[in-house]
Amino acid sequence: MTNLTFEKALADLEEIVAKLEKGGIALNESLALFEKGVKMSRFLRSELDKAERKVEILLKDEKGKLKAEDFEAETEDGEGGEGGGNA
Repeated sequence: MTNLTFEKALADLEEIVAKLEKGGIALNESLALFEKGVKMSRFLRSELDKAERKVEILLKDEKGKLKAEDFEAETEDGEGGEGGGNA
């Protein structure tokens, strides 16, 4: 899985799931697809774990303790959180 990106692995996994859900393929091919899907899933989980560790490092305070920070998701208009826009 060299040069595999998170986005490519996710797209591959979605394609595998669609093929398996559609059915009509031979047992050997289904098993091969399932095996590839499990590998993609493990890769994706690993990448998410790495990203989570990076975020935790970025959120540590000067004493090395993890500090909670509120997360404000951007709205469709690009404004963050509640009450952030002009009325």
